[in-house]
Amino acid sequence: MIAWPSPSLPVVPGSGRPVRLRDTASGEVHEVSPTDGHARLYVCGITPYDATHMGHAATYVTFDLLGRALRDAGHRVTYVQNVTDVDDPLFERAERDGVSWEELGQRETALFREDMTALQVIAPDHYVGAVEAVPLIVPAIEKLVAGGTAYAVPVPDDELGDGVARDDWYFDATAQPRFGVVSDLDHAQMLALFAERGGDPDRDGKRDPLDPLLWRARRDGEPSWPGNDLGEGRPGWHIECTCIALEHLGMPFDVQGGGDDLVFPHHEMSASHGEALRGTEPFARTYVHQAMVGLDGEKMSKSKGNLVLVSRLRRDGVDPMAIRLGLLAHHHASAWDWSDAVLQQAQERLARWREALSRDGGPSSEATVAAVRERLADDLDSPGALAAVDAWAEQALTTGGEDRGAPGVLARALDALLGVRV
Repeated sequence: MIAWPSPSLPVVPGSGRPVRLRDTASGEVHEVSPTDGHARLYVCGITPYDATHMGHAATYVTFDLLGRALRDAGHRVTYVQNVTDVDDPLFERAERDGVSWEELGQRETALFREDMTALQVIAPDHYVGAVEAVPLIVPAIEKLVAGGTAYAVPVPDDELGDGVARDDWYFDATAQPRFGVVSDLDHAQMLALFAERGGDPDRDGKRDPLDPLLWRARRDGEPSWPGNDLGEGRPGWHIECTCIALEHLGMPFDVQGGGDDLVFPHHEMSASHGEALRGTEPFARTYVHQAMVGLDGEKMSKSKGNLVLVSRLRRDGVDPMAIRLGLLAHHHASAWDWSDAVLQQAQERLARWREALSRDGGPSSEATVAAVRERLADDLDSPGALAAVDAWAEQALTTGGEDRGAPGVLARALDALLGVRV
């Protein structure tokens, strides 16, 4: 799958600090220490049945910020992102809208690419759809079957259509010794979230209600692919990300990222799949999650229909850099609400920065660039980084400065480190 064009990164004097992140699994803050200086990041992508809302944008801007900080610290970065381009919500929306699921997925993925380009998000090195990952997924499931960690559950007779017996394939999750390490939830808590987030705890024939689907056998009216001994079907959600990550990053990789609604079941299950496939641990060294972005006190979500869309703001003439600044004004680990006031403050900040940086000279930028780097290295403290730039702009606009090169250096730093092109 084709990603989007990456922005060029200006050269900034000096270098960044080692990046420290709070790990969701342990709750501890620790330094990202990539093997051989090569940082490997996996961030779960979209299911393309609707346009990019602020929750999506916040997630991908957060991990773009991480990639920039790691590059500035001297690391080579390999970034992988998936697209869940075959899934029930996609089929349901396509049927509602009277289009094919392929057409809907391609259209919304294209719009997502446009939004990411506008927001200056560096493209993934590997952008992989679930459909194109099927050749990776089938042998992985077969390996789990051979190892006794996957098992068959007969498709109910009323779902067979042609009357030919077929099996779905499930993962024996709770039998895995490290199951629960990522989310630190008990069985009852997991059950509640599993039902809410796409699981099927009431499916008859499973060894445990929490066991996730690996391969769904062909049903009438649904797309399917050859599955060798598994039979025709399509992949489950969690195994998709596991196989893409293992193929392009190996294990363990440095950071697994996404929205905090993915901690369970998605990241828990993906990790269990990976560790069962490789027989080693951990799947990822660090788990980092973007907190939810709401609207008027409610979670912003497609199911609720309370979405603020990046594409709609862009069509209304909003500068994408103001949208990005609105996102960066909030720490990734704290939930917050998008509002007209957030956007207005971001627009005012962008105008103030541009005015200060357009002057012929200003106060020295050295301490400000250092402060931005320091804040980003401290668990991606983007609000602190913005505050450092605000202080420089205020001084430039009120008392000025004699450093003729400062505005140019700082502008390049904002572009390279924060992804804000002024």
